[in-house]
Amino acid sequence: MTVTTAPDILATILASRDLPTLPIVASKLLTLTAQEETPLAEIAALITQDMALTAKILRVANSSFYSFSKAINSINHAVSVLGTNPVRSLVLSFSFLSMRDGKNADFDYSGFWERSLAGAAAAKVIAEQLPDIDSEELFTIGLLQNIGHLVFACTIPDKYEEMQGNASTSLEVIDEEFTEEAHLGITHSAAGFEVARRWGLPDLYQHAIRLHHNPTAYAGEDQHLAKTIRIVFLADLMVAIFYSTTPELAHKRFRKEAKELFGLDVLTINAVLKQVANEIDASAEYFGLNIPPTKSVAEILQEANARLNQLNLSYEELNRELIKSKKELEQLTAELKHKNTLLRNLANVDHLTEIANHRCFQTILDRELNRSVRNAGAISLLMMDIDWFKKVNDTWGHLTGDQILKEFCRITKKIIRDYDLLARYGGEEFIAILPETAPEDAVTVAEKIRKNIENHVFNDGTVDIRITVSIGVVSAHPAVGEIKKQTFIGYADEALYQAKRNGRNRVIRHQLAS
Repeated sequence: MTVTTAPDILATILASRDLPTLPIVASKLLTLTAQEETPLAEIAALITQDMALTAKILRVANSSFYSFSKAINSINHAVSVLGTNPVRSLVLSFSFLSMRDGKNADFDYSGFWERSLAGAAAAKVIAEQLPDIDSEELFTIGLLQNIGHLVFACTIPDKYEEMQGNASTSLEVIDEEFTEEAHLGITHSAAGFEVARRWGLPDLYQHAIRLHHNPTAYAGEDQHLAKTIRIVFLADLMVAIFYSTTPELAHKRFRKEAKELFGLDVLTINAVLKQVANEIDASAEYFGLNIPPTKSVAEILQEANARLNQLNLSYEELNRELIKSKKELEQLTAELKHKNTLLRNLANVDHLTEIANHRCFQTILDRELNRSVRNAGAISLLMMDIDWFKKVNDTWGHLTGDQILKEFCRITKKIIRDYDLLARYGGEEFIAILPETAPEDAVTVAEKIRKNIENHVFNDGTVDIRITVSIGVVSAHPAVGEIKKQTFIGYADEALYQAKRNGRNRVIRHQLAS
């Protein structure tokens, strides 16, 4: 059997085409800020080259992450108020969080980003309790501390997966580093350090990543670096409280290390533990990461204690409970399956037309706008209103009107694509979401719907009826410029109103400001 040495595996990692790389703006910013007395205007000019990054930085700068009393309305203003290092930290954080997906289907990317964000929030909360420490910079270092795991998953996925399959289920740090050294010849801390050095991250970042599992290994005289390493080490212990199978052990060790490394008293440690869950959720919102609500440390420890108590039950008691629960679950499963189907229909389907209802439309539009941002694609809306529909109801009755509404939906659904969404917006108003659809294509679809409705003969069994429809169209590229959902819908509604005001039975497209 050939044993792979650390230099061999490191060379493989650094030569891999799948090695994560920093976006161009972040890379240039690192070079720029490494120079002495870099003009702030140059930093601002570099960042504003990326519109999406600019919008994200301004959003965080105006959030409670900083809690400024006055709004920051430009990158120049942000750089001036925040300073070079905090802006650099924000750019690095957003750049790292942009590496959301990868080719390794077996790696839990969502779990990795969730734990990374927890480490960042924990480092920030701890840093806020200590003097002369930049908590925003610690947030970024905490976010990057376990980058080695991502590097392994991207560059040596087969070896990494094999190692995880053979590893202990314990999440104790000493076991993790020992297992990596034994199976790969290199730890994720060492791999992360090498990648951080290749990216040109500041020395403070590099050494904190290298030693975040072993703070006592630092023998230098830089007290700021020593503090940073210890903070990131504590942050990683705190992450274990949230994600290990033995949170009570991680909690006990965190308290012990926090007292020994920084002399924190019980009240301060309690304050940190109480605050961190809220900081994780707030940071997820600031940086656009969709994660489930975070349980508090108290809730996690309470649940862990309940699990321990459950384990103390005798085998006979557990067996009896399991048999009873199994029978109850089998009965409940059948009932819930039927009820869930009914509830889904009640919650998401319009009972008359059997298409999506208003609530379902709002939910799907949120999802599609987010997807358009990720994919940098276009998205379009068609707002449709049947012309003079009140006259239809008054002349032929509501039953006939209901039949026309159903027939209108049937015709429209044949024209749009299977993955488009048609929903009843209210009364005789309907709306369609067209993902990945440019303005010209959206107008083409709208015209096809309008012509088909105009030429169709509606019949209620006794009389032929003809109707027309007015349609408002709006399209956007959310990744290029931020657009709010209700504003987007409002534009479609404005275009529909213009179509009706111009004589009805026509398509009007709203022109977004460039």
